[in-house]
Amino acid sequence: MNLTIEKPRSPKDKLIGLLSLKRVIDKAKAYNEGQLGEYDYDCPHDKPVFEFLGTNGEEFARKVKELGTDDAIAAWVQTQFLSKKTQDEIDKYNAERMHWHPEPGTPSAHYFEHLREQVAPGRKDIVTWFDVLDLDEGRPVPTATSLN
Repeated sequence: MNLTIEKPRSPKDKLIGLLSLKRVIDKAKAYNEGQLGEYDYDCPHDKPVFEFLGTNGEEFARKVKELGTDDAIAAWVQTQFLSKKTQDEIDKYNAERMHWHPEPGTPSAHYFEHLREQVAPGRKDIVTWFDVLDLDEGRPVPTATSLN
Protein backbone atom coordinates (compact mmCIF):
# COMPACT_ATOMS: atom_id res chain seq x y z
CA MET A 1 0.00 0.00 0.00
CA ASN A 2 1.32 3.41 -0.91
CA LEU A 3 0.11 6.02 1.57
CA THR A 4 1.90 8.75 -0.36
CA ILE A 5 -0.95 8.52 -2.90
CA GLU A 6 -3.71 6.60 -1.06
CA LYS A 7 -5.50 6.99 2.25
CA PRO A 8 -5.74 4.18 4.77
CA ARG A 9 -9.17 2.84 5.58
CA SER A 10 -11.26 4.57 8.21
CA PRO A 11 -10.53 3.74 11.84
CA LYS A 12 -14.29 3.14 12.10
CA ASP A 13 -14.13 0.23 9.65
CA LYS A 14 -14.21 -3.12 11.42
CA LEU A 15 -12.58 -6.40 10.51
CA ILE A 16 -13.62 -9.46 12.51
CA GLY A 17 -15.52 -7.09 14.77
CA LEU A 18 -12.51 -4.93 15.69
CA LEU A 19 -12.27 -1.19 15.07
CA SER A 20 -9.07 0.15 13.49
CA LEU A 21 -7.77 -3.25 12.41
CA LYS A 22 -8.20 -2.49 8.70
CA ARG A 23 -6.46 0.88 9.10
CA VAL A 24 -3.55 -0.64 11.03
CA ILE A 25 -3.18 -3.31 8.33
CA ASP A 26 -3.01 -0.58 5.67
CA LYS A 27 -0.40 1.32 7.64
CA ALA A 28 1.63 -1.84 8.29
CA LYS A 29 1.66 -2.61 4.57
CA ALA A 30 2.83 0.92 3.77
CA TYR A 31 5.44 0.70 6.54
CA ASN A 32 6.73 -2.58 5.10
CA GLU A 33 6.97 -1.00 1.64
CA GLY A 34 8.57 2.25 2.85
CA GLN A 35 5.57 4.22 1.60
CA LEU A 36 4.01 5.73 4.72
CA GLY A 37 4.12 9.30 3.40
CA GLU A 38 2.77 11.62 6.10
CA TYR A 39 1.50 8.72 8.20
CA ASP A 40 3.17 7.15 11.20
CA TYR A 41 3.13 3.47 12.04
CA ASP A 42 3.15 2.14 15.60
CA CYS A 43 1.82 5.52 16.69
CA PRO A 44 -0.74 6.51 19.37
CA HIS A 45 -3.54 5.27 17.08
CA ASP A 46 -1.94 1.87 16.45
CA LYS A 47 -0.52 1.08 19.89
CA PRO A 48 -3.92 0.48 21.56
CA VAL A 49 -4.73 -2.08 18.86
CA PHE A 50 -1.46 -3.90 19.50
CA GLU A 51 -1.91 -3.66 23.26
CA PHE A 52 -5.43 -5.05 23.11
CA LEU A 53 -4.33 -7.92 20.91
CA GLY A 54 -1.17 -8.64 22.88
CA THR A 55 1.32 -7.98 20.11
CA ASN A 56 3.54 -5.11 18.99
CA GLY A 57 4.13 -3.09 15.85
CA GLU A 58 7.16 -5.06 14.76
CA GLU A 59 5.47 -8.46 15.03
CA PHE A 60 2.27 -7.16 13.45
CA ALA A 61 4.09 -5.65 10.45
CA ARG A 62 6.07 -8.87 9.97
CA LYS A 63 2.86 -10.96 9.95
CA VAL A 64 1.12 -8.53 7.60
CA LYS A 65 4.02 -8.88 5.18
CA GLU A 66 3.99 -12.67 5.51
CA LEU A 67 0.21 -13.14 5.23
CA GLY A 68 -0.67 -10.37 2.76
CA THR A 69 -4.47 -10.43 2.61
CA ASP A 70 -7.13 -9.16 4.99
CA ASP A 71 -8.59 -12.65 5.23
CA ALA A 72 -5.28 -14.28 6.17
CA ILE A 73 -4.41 -11.52 8.62
CA ALA A 74 -7.90 -11.70 10.15
CA ALA A 75 -7.55 -15.46 10.59
CA TRP A 76 -4.20 -14.99 12.36
CA VAL A 77 -5.59 -12.24 14.61
CA GLN A 78 -8.68 -14.32 15.40
CA THR A 79 -6.74 -17.48 16.19
CA GLN A 80 -3.81 -15.94 18.05
CA PHE A 81 -5.51 -13.10 19.90
CA LEU A 82 -9.27 -12.62 19.68
CA SER A 83 -10.02 -16.24 20.53
CA LYS A 84 -8.69 -15.41 24.01
CA LYS A 85 -11.02 -12.40 24.40
CA THR A 86 -14.63 -12.30 25.48
CA GLN A 87 -17.24 -10.42 23.49
CA ASP A 88 -17.52 -8.00 26.42
CA GLU A 89 -13.78 -7.27 26.20
CA ILE A 90 -14.07 -6.64 22.46
CA ASP A 91 -17.12 -4.41 22.95
CA LYS A 92 -15.34 -2.42 25.67
CA TYR A 93 -12.26 -1.99 23.46
CA ASN A 94 -14.40 -0.81 20.54
CA ALA A 95 -16.33 1.67 22.70
CA GLU A 96 -13.12 3.11 24.13
CA ARG A 97 -11.55 3.42 20.69
CA MET A 98 -14.64 5.01 19.13
CA HIS A 99 -14.63 7.68 21.84
CA TRP A 100 -10.87 8.28 21.80
CA HIS A 101 -10.28 11.99 22.25
CA PRO A 102 -7.50 14.33 23.34
CA GLU A 103 -7.24 15.33 26.98
CA PRO A 104 -8.05 19.05 27.38
CA GLY A 105 -5.04 21.30 27.83
CA THR A 106 -2.51 18.85 26.39
CA PRO A 107 -0.35 19.37 23.29
CA SER A 108 -2.48 16.65 21.69
CA ALA A 109 -5.62 18.72 22.32
CA HIS A 110 -4.05 21.81 20.76
CA TYR A 111 -3.02 19.78 17.70
CA PHE A 112 -6.51 18.27 17.50
CA GLU A 113 -8.20 21.68 17.66
CA HIS A 114 -5.90 23.07 14.97
CA LEU A 115 -6.52 20.09 12.68
CA ARG A 116 -10.28 20.23 13.30
CA GLU A 117 -10.37 23.90 12.30
CA GLN A 118 -8.49 23.06 9.10
CA VAL A 119 -10.68 20.13 8.04
CA ALA A 120 -14.04 21.12 9.57
CA PRO A 121 -14.14 24.84 10.33
CA GLY A 122 -16.74 25.62 12.97
CA ARG A 123 -17.53 21.95 13.72
CA LYS A 124 -17.10 22.08 17.49
CA ASP A 125 -19.24 18.91 17.59
CA ILE A 126 -16.23 16.98 16.25
CA VAL A 127 -14.56 15.78 19.47
CA THR A 128 -13.07 12.35 18.66
CA TRP A 129 -9.93 11.40 16.82
CA PHE A 130 -11.81 8.96 14.57
CA ASP A 131 -14.11 11.74 13.33
CA VAL A 132 -11.29 14.20 12.72
CA LEU A 133 -9.23 11.52 10.92
CA ASP A 134 -12.18 10.70 8.66
CA LEU A 135 -12.70 14.39 7.84
CA ASP A 136 -8.98 14.93 7.25
CA GLU A 137 -8.98 12.04 4.77
CA GLY A 138 -12.08 13.25 2.92
CA ARG A 139 -14.68 10.96 4.43
CA PRO A 140 -17.95 12.61 5.50
CA VAL A 141 -18.98 12.79 9.14
CA PRO A 142 -22.59 13.98 8.97
CA THR A 143 -23.17 13.15 12.65
CA ALA A 144 -20.32 13.53 15.09
CA THR A 145 -19.50 10.81 17.59
CA SER A 146 -20.39 11.97 21.10
CA LEU A 147 -18.25 11.23 24.11
CA ASN A 148 -21.19 9.63 25.96
